[in-house]
Amino acid sequence: MAKRKRDGEASSKPPKKVAIDAPPPCAKVSSFLQPKSCPPVIVATPGVQVPNNLSFHSYTPQSKIKKSKNAAHEELLLHSTSHPTLDYTVKEDILRGTKPKLNHFVGIYDPKTGKMQVVEAKKMTVRGAVRSKQAAEAEAAEKKMGQTMLDRKSELGQIFGTKKARKAIQDVTLNAISPQKKSANDESPITMDAASKAMLSSVGKVTSTMATKEELQAAVDEAKPVPRPNLEAEDIEDVYDPRAIIGADVLNLVPIREWQEKAEHGDNISTSSRFVAKRVVRVATNKTPEGVMRLRVLRYFYFVLLFYLSSKPGRERGTRSVLSRDKLREALQPAPEAVVENIRRKFSDGGVMRKFHLDLIKTHCCAFACMVDNFEVDTQDLRDDLKLDQKEINQLFHEIGGRAKPVKRDGRTVHVARLALPLNFPKQRHLAPKRR
Repeated sequence: MAKRKRDGEASSKPPKKVAIDAPPPCAKVSSFLQPKSCPPVIVATPGVQVPNNLSFHSYTPQSKIKKSKNAAHEELLLHSTSHPTLDYTVKEDILRGTKPKLNHFVGIYDPKTGKMQVVEAKKMTVRGAVRSKQAAEAEAAEKKMGQTMLDRKSELGQIFGTKKARKAIQDVTLNAISPQKKSANDESPITMDAASKAMLSSVGKVTSTMATKEELQAAVDEAKPVPRPNLEAEDIEDVYDPRAIIGADVLNLVPIREWQEKAEHGDNISTSSRFVAKRVVRVATNKTPEGVMRLRVLRYFYFVLLFYLSSKPGRERGTRSVLSRDKLREALQPAPEAVVENIRRKFSDGGVMRKFHLDLIKTHCCAFACMVDNFEVDTQDLRDDLKLDQKEINQLFHEIGGRAKPVKRDGRTVHVARLALPLNFPKQRHLAPKRR
């Protein structure tokens, strides 16, 4: 009695090999042929679907120069008009009179003998053109050939004439346009046909969906690198809400206890920011809810400023590279990890600060300064921290809706930026077209 084998048990008999009639592993080139009259053609069809039943006619230029013995080096053109609506042209993509930089070959392989014949071929590209379009272009060329002397004179005047002469020719052309008449005696304009009505209807639909001037201005404002203001706010304190701009969760994680204790005991609070150094004691000693909120905004502003100042010029022009996560966490101490990540994601992309991010940091710093200084900021300290000139800092405050003006204080002139309702944003500029 035969014993049945378990699953997975190897068989004692080796498997039988099936003989396959395969070609030899290598082929020998028996001959290299150079065509004398009709070389093989390797055709590329980029973006064109060529039917299989097309028939092409070949054309070669007639020249008195002695032709080459190798037909693959001669110029060749294939043309087909057998398609009902399209004409196909096949030609080489090289300059006339030059040799191709890459030679192509076709191999004819005999599997019985293992030998191969190699024939030099031509690499060509097929293009298709609509026959009706070609007819329209030919008709336009015929009309151009039949131009009157006045038309030719006007065309030369438009090209080589003075500005005054071109303006006179343009006026004559515009005044010559008149509505079509039914006949020489009938002065009433002809009625529009169905095609004209359909065209006007489509134009009306397109123009009805075009953006208005206000919508274009709103789209421009949305794409600007500025903090998003609340344009429906009735009080200036609600225009830039720190809980909306920074985030309530992130704002609650900003550490302020250290600054509060040092301010109470009169200890020195060392910072690398002039703006923070002149305001930290006044803000930290205010224990009201508004004062605590301003202190959190001031500390967050300081972290953002350190993030900006610790960056280095990037490889691309106008960009800055952000420190690695470990070095950035050390530079922004004692900011929590969530606050560091919030700043890094908000003001950089992939460790790089481009122009958009740099402008976003500067406009946010201006908004934070307004929150801390009750919306009236002496711009000198902020200008020194951001390393900008007065014109640039004025433009940044203008981008968030404020205005900076010179003011006399204690016998000297200072620039004060005020943020008040209604906000004053830069308007979208409309450039006038150039005169021709």
